[in-house]
This record gives sequence, C-alpha cells and structure tokens, in this order.
Amino acid sequence: MRIYKAKDYNEMSRKAANIISAQIIMKPDAVLGLATGSSPIGTYKQLIDWYNKGDLDFSEIRSVNLDEYKGLDASNPQSYAYFMRHNLFDSVNIKLENTNIPNGLETDIEKECTRYNNIIKSLGGIDLQLLGIGNNGHIGFNEPGEAFEKETHCVKLTENTIQANARFFSSIDEVPTHAYSTGIKNIMQARSILLIASGEAKAEAMYQALFGPITPTVPASILQLHNNVSIVADEAALSLIIKKNLI
Repeated sequence: MRIYKAKDYNEMSRKAANIISAQIIMKPDAVLGLATGSSPIGTYKQLIDWYNKGDLDFSEIRSVNLDEYKGLDASNPQSYAYFMRHNLFDSVNIKLENTNIPNGLETDIEKECTRYNNIIKSLGGIDLQLLGIGNNGHIGFNEPGEAFEKETHCVKLTENTIQANARFFSSIDEVPTHAYSTGIKNIMQARSILLIASGEAKAEAMYQALFGPITPTVPASILQLHNNVSIVADEAALSLIIKKNLI
C-alpha cells in the first residue's frame, strides 16, 4: 500500500489524475472502474484538461461504474449515469457504448446483478479501480455490516449515507433508499486500486480503513489485503494517521 499525502483537494485531484493518466497511456484500452460523488470531480476535471491539451486519448478505454441509485432513470440529474456524462464522458472522446453503469430502473434485482457481473467478467476484469470512501468507511455502496458482500448486489443504504447524500437532493425524502453496487469481490479483483479522500470528516474512516482491524463494519479495511493499492489523500483526511505518526 502506497500513501501519497497532498496539501489540499486540488493537489489530491492532480496526483490521482496522474495515476489514472499513466494507466491510460500504458494501456490505451484499459478497463477503468469509476466512482462518483464529490471526491473524484476534481480528478475528472484534471483528466479533461489533459485530454483537451492532447495528452490523453479515451477512444479505446472501457469503463465500469461502481454503483447507481435504484429507481433513478439515467436522465435524472441525481443519477450516477448523469453524473458521469456531466463530469467526464461528455468532455472526452470515450465511446458511450464502452461505458457501463448499473441500470437503476431494473426491478428484477437478481437479473441486474447477474448482468452487471457478467459485463465485468466479459471485459476481462478491471485494470484500475477508483474509489472514494464514506464517512462510515463504505466503498462503493458496500455499507458496514456483518459480512463483506461479494459481487454486484442491491444495497439498503444506511441512514448515515442517506444523510450524507441529502445535500444533492431538494429534500431528504427524495434520496433513494436503495442502490445497485458492485461488491467487495468485484473491487478486490481489480489489478490496481486508487483510493482518494479529502477533508477532516474522512479522517476517522481513513484511520480505521488503513490501520484498524479488517472488518466488514469498516468495508474499506479489506483494502489492506490487496497487493496494489495507492492512497491519495489530503492532509485533513490523513490528520488522524499523521497525528499517530503512522506515516
């Protein structure tokens, strides 16, 4: 596990984009596992900037997103499909047919989970998986629980996650209570993993994930068992780890 300390969110975003761009350059048809939320927006902006300067080519890249809210259409501004188009896909030359996101409108849970797992397998697995981390230690929508969920599944979101996501909706009543998410096994089978984090609110989760016991009550702690993980986080997110002199 490699931990890269950044001064702030902007530096974190640049460092993370450097790792992703290196993957794209080394393997132009790489399979990227992508994340949503506030953490990766700066990273995507940096990738778009380098694309516009002619430094990156997404034409052969394939992508697999971590998750999608159950019940939201891809045209809904709060859907992750919309997020990806708005924050990355519409601004680079990636082919939309090469992008994959769970279908939030599929009501047959088993059917959708099987479909999405088969997509990941058909692509030969994920070369680089980008992750954020929730305040409760979740990765993707793999929430704290009694066991590590293996593959794509439908998640009942915790109150903590619903509250955290409420800022993106007009009211908390509009926040979906369930989501499709790739599982811990899907994530851990990626050839490399990049975890990004910013802000003091993530400090406890980062400490528990990187230096605490490996437990499904902190889903991100499983990353300690992966042999190719890069952590890029700002000083605020690493503050507890720094205070304990662990890096």
